[in-house]
Parts: sequence; structure tokens; C-alpha cells
Amino acid sequence: MPRRTSALALSVALGYALVPAPHGDRVVRVYGDLGTARHVAVLVPGSGTTAANFDGGPRPYRRPGGGARALLEQARALDPGGDGLAVVAWLGYDSPAIDSLGVLTEGAALEGGAALRRYLGETLGGRRVSLLCHSYGSVVCAKALPGSGVTDLAVFGSPGLGVSSAAELRAELGGTRVWAGSGTGDWMRRVPKLRLGPLGFGPDPASPAFGARPFATGAAEHGDYLRPGGTSLRNLALIALGRPEEVSGG
Repeated sequence: MPRRTSALALSVALGYALVPAPHGDRVVRVYGDLGTARHVAVLVPGSGTTAANFDGGPRPYRRPGGGARALLEQARALDPGGDGLAVVAWLGYDSPAIDSLGVLTEGAALEGGAALRRYLGETLGGRRVSLLCHSYGSVVCAKALPGSGVTDLAVFGSPGLGVSSAAELRAELGGTRVWAGSGTGDWMRRVPKLRLGPLGFGPDPASPAFGARPFATGAAEHGDYLRPGGTSLRNLALIALGRPEEVSGG
């Protein structure tokens, strides 16, 4: 949305955080059965996410809890009668406030990435794991990747990953597939993808030049990637189920 984009630009111009980031406001919830699931998707939300808005609301798929349930239901529709997927909605970091300088820097992502890497190793070690990362959550996921052993990284509505290309990520990841999607209705598409000193995260991972695998998202707005019935949700479920050949391209 233009107003939100303007607020971010204003925070840079003024050189200070308009709203302080919350601290210790963390929630991790599992949807489905981790004990029987063949695949695990870890859903990492972006800025402005707190325990208070983790779930519920008139469009629950825009919240981590509702989005996780939508993903699980879509996976069950694609894999009828199976226990193929469990979904972890992971708010294990201090998500920066939307109207803050924190959304333009890596501080929260560095701490969050380290925490996510620990969770992947200590709780999900040995499993087939996909990281599905929205907005600023994609920066967190990029920091968590080295040594994580995840099979897929899918980012959507991303401001950048702090690297210049998918090849730069793959150099540390081995066989991890890197996916990116960007809805035509997403205001993030209008945010310049730059890096100026400590501000910004570099090139758009959804641009062809970045080299990620594209997945179709249709006309998704910034919060609509997990909307039931949407192209994006179906593709993310296919990625999480380990069926990359069925994912429709962007």
C-alpha cells in the first residue's frame, strides 16, 4: 500500500525508528502431527507480527496461525487421506514494527536467523523441511540457511535476501531449491530493492536476474499469498509436499 511504503521512506529520511520493535513477543505453534508427517513446512512471518495478531481477524490467512491452517488444508486436498505435512508457524524472533527503521536493517534478522537455525537443528533435525518465508521473514530465513539442511526455501513478498543472487545462496546450501514469488497486487513490488550501507537487502529475489525458481502467485496482495483458493497457496503446498514438478511458474 502506498501509505505503508511512504512510512518506510519517512523512517529512513528521519533516521530513527518511528515505533520501537517489540521484544520477547514470540510464538511457535505446530499444526498437524509432527510425529507422522513426512514433510514439515516452517512458515516464517514478516514485520509487525506479534502474539496479539498471530491468529484470528476477518482474514485469518493473513496471520501466521490462519495461514498455517490454510496451508495444511491445501496440502490435505492435494494429498487426500495422507498425513504428508505438518506446518510450524514460527514467530521465534522479535519481528520489527512495520513503521520502524528495523524493517530496513538486518538486526532482527540476524538474531532471528540464528534462533531459527537452532530450531531447525534441535527440533526438526533429520526431517524434510521447507522454509516458507513472507516479507521480512524472508530475510530471517536467508540468515538461517547455512548449515540448516532444508530442502526448499520459498520466499514471497520479499524485500530482498541480503545476497546478490540465488547462486550466492546455493554456494552454501548444496541441493536446496530456492523459490520466489511476487503477486501483481503486492505493494512490495513498488519498493526499491537496493542496499545503501546498512539499509536495504539488495536485489529482488523474484526478478529473473536473481536466478530463483519462480512460482505463480496471481494477483496476490502483500497479505494474500496463503489465501484459500489462490494460486500461490497451491504452489506453496506443492513445494512443501516435495512435488516441485507440479509447481506452476511465475
